[in-house]
Parts: sequence; C-alpha cells; structure tokens
Amino acid sequence: MKYSSRFLLLITGWLVCVLPARAQLVVEITQGLNDAIPIAVVPFSIPGPVKLSVDVAEVIAGDLSRSGRFAPVPRADMLEQPSSGDQIQFADWRLLKSNYIAVGKVLPEGADRYQVQYELYNVLNGQRLLGEKIPATGNALRATAHRIADLIYEQLTGVPGVFSTRIAYLNVEGTPPAQRYKLTVADADGFNPRVIANSSEPIMSPAWSPDGQSLAYVSFEGKAAAIYVQTLSTGVRTKVSARAGINGAPAWSPDGKKLALTLSRKDGDVDVYTLELASQVLTRISFDPGIDTEPCWSMDGSKIYYTSDRSGSPQIYEVSSFDPRSTPKRLTFEGRYNARPRVSPDGKQLALVHQEGSAFNIALLDLKTSALQVLTKGRQDESPAFAPNGAQLIYASQDRGHGVLALVSSDGRSQQRMGASAGEVREPVWGPFPIK
Repeated sequence: MKYSSRFLLLITGWLVCVLPARAQLVVEITQGLNDAIPIAVVPFSIPGPVKLSVDVAEVIAGDLSRSGRFAPVPRADMLEQPSSGDQIQFADWRLLKSNYIAVGKVLPEGADRYQVQYELYNVLNGQRLLGEKIPATGNALRATAHRIADLIYEQLTGVPGVFSTRIAYLNVEGTPPAQRYKLTVADADGFNPRVIANSSEPIMSPAWSPDGQSLAYVSFEGKAAAIYVQTLSTGVRTKVSARAGINGAPAWSPDGKKLALTLSRKDGDVDVYTLELASQVLTRISFDPGIDTEPCWSMDGSKIYYTSDRSGSPQIYEVSSFDPRSTPKRLTFEGRYNARPRVSPDGKQLALVHQEGSAFNIALLDLKTSALQVLTKGRQDESPAFAPNGAQLIYASQDRGHGVLALVSSDGRSQQRMGASAGEVREPVWGPFPIK
C-alpha cells in the first residue's frame, strides 16, 4: 500500500523535530465578528498609592475580546470611569453604543491580600446582572480576572467561559544538532508559560487527562519512542508504554483509566490499542494491515475514532470500544485526506485535518449528518483541539513560513493567531475546565 509522505510524518514524529521554540505567546485577532457585543470594562479603582502588577480590567477586556464574541470599548473613548453601579451614568454609555458595562474595585485587606469587587450592568435598562467580592492574593489577581471574565461570558452568552483553563504545546530551542525539546503549559491567553518536560530528544503528542492533573506524551529519550504520563503538580512521571517499534498518539478515556494509543508489531503493522493504566492490559482495537493511528474516544467512552489509510488514503473511522472486532464504520468521504480526529465536548462533531487541493485545513464533521465544514484557510493547518466549552478550537499553523498557534471559533467567523517574536510552537492541546 502507498502512504502519503504527510501521513508517514504524522506516524514517525519527525515533523516536530525541526521546529525552534518561543517564549510567552501573544494573541493577535486576525478576523473578528461584525456583530460582536459592545461592552465597556472600566478600569478598576485602587485606593491610595497602592500599585498592582496586574490591571484586572485589562485582563477581563482582553479575555472577552479574544473570545471573538465581544468588542470592548477602548479606554480612550470612555467619558468617565465609575467604580460602582451608583456612579454609572447609563445615558452616557448608551451614547457610546455599549450594551453592557463592568465596573469594579481592588481593595487592599492586609499584606498581599485583596478583595476584588466587580459588577456587571445592562446599559440599555440599568439592570444589575452580576456582582461579587472575590478574595485574592497579589499573585492570584490575574487568575481572579480570568474568573470574572468567565462569569461575564457565561452570563451574557449562556456558555461557560474558558479563560481560567490552560493549554499545552510543544517548542524546540536551538539549532541541530544541539536542540532542546520542551513541553510547555500556559494559561489560555498564553501567559505564565511553564516547561514541564525538557529533553534533547523529540517530545510530541501531548494529551490532557480528563481531570486536568496530568499530561500523557511521547518522548524519544534513549533514541526510542515511549509514552509517559506526568503529574503536573509534582512533576512525577511514569513510563506507561515502551514497546518495540512505535509508541504514539496517546488519548485518554473519559474516565481517565485507559489510554488509546498507536503501536506497531514486529511485521511493521501499525494499529490502535487501548491500555489499562492500572493493570497494563492491552486490547487491540484495529486489525487492518494498513496504518491505523491517531485515536480519540467518544465522550461516553463507547466508541473510538481513528485515522486509517485502508481505503488508499487517510480517512476517519469509528469502532466500538466494547466490541473492537465489529466492522469499523468509515465516517469521511469528502476529499482524499482526512486525519487527526478530535471529538467536540458535546460529542456531536469531530474536528479533523482536511485536505483541499494542496492546502491542509481544520474542518468539522457533523457525526449525525456527515456534513463537513471547513473552518480555516491556511496552507498547513493541523493538530486541532477543542476548547472545553466547544466554542473555539486551537490548532497549529504557519505564518510566513513561521510556525504559530491559531484559534478559530466553531462557526469559523472569528480567528486569531498566537505568535511571538522568535521561535515556533506545535501540537497545542486545550485543557479541561478546572476542578472546582
């Protein structure tokens, strides 16, 4: 069977090996919504000479803007800066055509302790929609701002915000042969990057555990592929698969007890398996002599989706995780290349990489109707991952030959790029909602 060179690269992992690294990510909105909701996030008042390292209102406004759903009023256009509801002159804000206004204060309460007080109002009718006081230390002010942005987003859209979540991605520092491969975790807006794995050999295919406490990933330490699970809070990691040949593409089951993964046998056949982490019991899921890889689970754990070239080109298939000997169902028929399936949080769609002409783009497949919607327009878009609320996807792309991360809304109407002045990044994955 003939395999496309791109498909083989996805198997071997060498696509990652030539990419230098970046530091903190910077988000640039490249396509916004024409009907984004106007909202004013007024600078929060701070009494006396207190100086803070975080501008809480700026973080909130930045979060809402990056969601693609909101258009914050520029501070230069604000006629006044109220800090509580009784100070708001709603007629003035209606003149600015702002639908909503958020005001607040940061009140010191001792050594490095604060109360962050915020309120959200409907400008059109003056109704108070939200209001709360949140205790925070100086180091937690940014996290508190993300939490407030989440609450505002959910109040106004009915969908939980994802500003308090995290992303993981890969970067590489240096030039061959002296390179360092780093797996990095950062806030959803790219701030607070933290390297959690660092190696002179390639690292690839990160995957969040359902509880957000661990990452599974592939490392080529010792010149051979192995799959590790690493606990983020402690740094402790466990080698869970180091079988001869390929150990790749780990994906967590919804209950966190298993990994689906790609393994190769002595004859070179590449198939999907599941691995019970506690017992190390392997179960074979695919049985075709071609390449079967890139598994992901349905939200209820009853199915596994994966990429296979058994039809002559990479396509997406579905099989029962309870009865892997059942006949797999082919899901994609549009185009000669559909790969890297990732299921949406509501279980109704798959994100995948779809080829159109010579371009590789991110697309959504409706699992009920089989309709395929292409979301992006780049030349080399890959590695899609849903935000935990399903409203956005993060993926890897190219900007003038430079590797960047990008985001697109699930309807394709809002797009952003996450780049930096130096280095490149790949294989982003969006973490789950934090445990409350």
